[in-house]
Amino acid sequence: MTPVRVGVFGLLGSGNLGNDGSLEAVLGHLRTEHPEAAVDALCGGPEAVTARYRIPATRLHWYRGEYRTASRAGAVAAKGLGKLVDAVRTAAWVRRHDVVIVPGMGVLEATLPLRPWGFPYALFLLCASGRLFGTRVALVGVGAAPIADRPTRALVRWSARLAAYRSYRDELSRDAMRAMGVGTARDAVHPDLAFALPTPAAPSSGVPGVVCVGVMDFHGGNDDRARAEEIHRRYLDGTTRFVRTLVEEGRPVRLLTGDDVDATVVAAILEAVDSPLVTAARTASLADLMEEAAAADAVVATRYHNLVCALKAGTPTLALSYAAKSDALMEQMGLGTYRHPAREVDADRLTEQFRELEKRSAELRQILAERNLAVARRLDDQFGELTRVLFPRTDHVVREAP
Repeated sequence: MTPVRVGVFGLLGSGNLGNDGSLEAVLGHLRTEHPEAAVDALCGGPEAVTARYRIPATRLHWYRGEYRTASRAGAVAAKGLGKLVDAVRTAAWVRRHDVVIVPGMGVLEATLPLRPWGFPYALFLLCASGRLFGTRVALVGVGAAPIADRPTRALVRWSARLAAYRSYRDELSRDAMRAMGVGTARDAVHPDLAFALPTPAAPSSGVPGVVCVGVMDFHGGNDDRARAEEIHRRYLDGTTRFVRTLVEEGRPVRLLTGDDVDATVVAAILEAVDSPLVTAARTASLADLMEEAAAADAVVATRYHNLVCALKAGTPTLALSYAAKSDALMEQMGLGTYRHPAREVDADRLTEQFRELEKRSAELRQILAERNLAVARRLDDQFGELTRVLFPRTDHVVREAP
């Protein structure tokens, strides 16, 4: 029997812990339920993916400077050539597989700055190649949101239409795709894939009173480019003031990140507050983030997967919300009251909300314990559905790679 060839696709291994956590959840399922599958990746950071997850990996883009601004004629020409080369490379990679999985991630949204000819174009090439060669492409537990930019919206819409399977991480995502003209009658909604990762053990000891503050190199969304610096300054100033207030009360603060680019915000807060009570956690995975959150009295966080980790750990959490997906997640987990706008951080109001959160700590921990049990059951349904759709028979012979 030729083993089923499964590809995983996305901006994986590129420094974003949330993306890698979604991959880890899917690989865990494949290794448990489909150990016969031969798995490899087309991704942003192939070296990191191979080293960490022990699967072969190929670079997503031929041109290594794809996500850097091209200011010289040579770089512009290289980017243009790269689009043509990537079309051939992606088609050849897809053709070698029976199934390609896009694991989680916000691949159908533009809630952060995004150019249409970057990842949206890469996703379109993937889904179009899958349709051309009969390879089943599955968008599993992905995020989606309304997109104003017409080229980006068109690429995202066609990618979704060409995929063989779609499921979403919240109702808002499915609604967004329906509004963009994608038929969603057969599309399911399941919790974020990161909730399928192992729950961290309760810490045996830790620093009493610690508060985890998850920060982000936040400049607004795709439609906020004209005032990106103003949004960033306001976010950083408000978050810094909040951390300083905690320190003045003698509270230890652990700064968390979810992407390599967030390091600049950590450095700015450490310099501005300048206290031994403020430390930066070194996290290389969502498991590390969950362990930090589990050891804390409370969490205040911005990045979506920082929120997922804190909620999964069962720790009372307040969201510095920058997109509807964060609001939907907090509602789903029973903490919808505890949200604060990331674009307009008011340190005084944020402190008031934080105090309200801590007063209800015991009650909120119980709510999260109950919601996490329900989430686990729903994710079992997601993986069962994935097996039925993508692996309908375990004894079939698939074509050999050309």
